[in-house]
Amino acid sequence: MMNIIKIMPCLDMKEGRVVKGIHFVNIKEAGDPVENAAFYEKEGADELAMLDIAATIESRKTRLEWVKNVSSAIKIPLTVGGGISALKDIELVLKAGVNRISMNSAAVKDPDLVRQASKKFGKDKITIAIDARRNQQIPSGFELVISGGTKPVGRDAIDWAKQCQELGAGVILPTSMDGDGTQTGYDLEFTRAISDAVDLPVVASGGAGNLEHFYEGAVKGGAQILLAASVFHYRILSIREVKEYLIMKGLQVNL
Repeated sequence: MMNIIKIMPCLDMKEGRVVKGIHFVNIKEAGDPVENAAFYEKEGADELAMLDIAATIESRKTRLEWVKNVSSAIKIPLTVGGGISALKDIELVLKAGVNRISMNSAAVKDPDLVRQASKKFGKDKITIAIDARRNQQIPSGFELVISGGTKPVGRDAIDWAKQCQELGAGVILPTSMDGDGTQTGYDLEFTRAISDAVDLPVVASGGAGNLEHFYEGAVKGGAQILLAASVFHYRILSIREVKEYLIMKGLQVNL
């Protein structure tokens, strides 16, 4: 049976506003989170992601008021990440109306947190975000990076994805730092390496810039969920355009 491909706009949050960078830097303002969330739901988004991109670097928790404001404005599933590093954090974020939490740095530092979170809240609530960059010294060629893309950790990102599945993660969200915000296409090699390594839904993330990129993310990258930010925030493409294109190319989506 063919998977239904889902479209997931992403709200990167900083100081209460939606922002967007390139390669995780050169951050620019991209609007109000609640207005954006409501707009994307109306446009036909299947899910929404909201990442508090400065939380880990600023050593603080996710701002719950931002989460509540967005979750109360939409009915589609919401995934929230940034600064989630303990079971209590997960509980508070889920109580704020979120369907899934996303962890990255905290999971790498304490893999047992993934196991505990999966056991307590259910694996369908746990997304593990995996940031990586190319490094030929690593067996797969992809090195795991944490702290908002600032700290390489010398580990193989593909091995880490497999471990996350064993620990009880429900979704894997890989982002290639080489592609983030560039609008030059998803890192298909990295996305495919992850989707081949795990039996979980994989979110293609980082770099979508045109209609073909979305198709490639699903077909060549093996992703079931296609995340994008810049093309939607700057109204380069609409969600409907993306979905109609995918249907034309023979993929299944919910219109």
